[in-house]
Amino acid sequence: MRRRFLPALLLALTACSAASAGDAGVRLPAPIVDVAPGSRSDATAVFAGGCFWGVEGVFQHVRGVKSVRAGYAGGDAAHANYDDVSDGDTGHAESVRVVYDPTQVTYGQLLQVFFSVAQDPTLLNRQGPDVGTQYRSAVFYANPEQKKVAEAYVAQLTAAHAFPAKIVTEVTPLKAFYPAEDYHQDYMRLNPDTMYIVVNDRPKVLALQRLYPERYTPEWANGR
Repeated sequence: MRRRFLPALLLALTACSAASAGDAGVRLPAPIVDVAPGSRSDATAVFAGGCFWGVEGVFQHVRGVKSVRAGYAGGDAAHANYDDVSDGDTGHAESVRVVYDPTQVTYGQLLQVFFSVAQDPTLLNRQGPDVGTQYRSAVFYANPEQKKVAEAYVAQLTAAHAFPAKIVTEVTPLKAFYPAEDYHQDYMRLNPDTMYIVVNDRPKVLALQRLYPERYTPEWANGR
């Protein structure tokens, strides 16, 4: 993500060329296999799909999501921080932890949004202008039920030829989630006019609103 500190013109050109193909998003079929609704206890999901600013911003506008926190997951190191993860040395991916009300939105529906508008699941170790394993696409499952739903949805989308290229999203167990530094939290809401957000991330939220109006809420979920 250090690339976003390149000169503004270079960053804008790089981001525009990379983001243009995915700006519109794609409405995907609902998951055939899903976690049954009914529990009134909050549930948690963890996703990685490039820079966590945009993924956080998308899920903050999903109805039923109560909070979203940017952080790091998927690495072998016993700790994570922005500098180490940005160097690609820890094995972590920039990720988001989504806390949601399963009576309002299901795990499968969150996956639908994730694959549809939050990122491009066919890009290997990159999203937009950001390149490296720390920007890989991944679903980190917390239990066997989440694993079953995520793997089934990838298989469903693959069988339906939902994308023109192979889905490379990892479905892998969640070992730990390390919250990112405070200045990364709630970033899109607090910095809506920065070039990186305008070019790469705002179109994702607009795609959510357009493709899934029944899931979109204009209110921001609590960033914590």
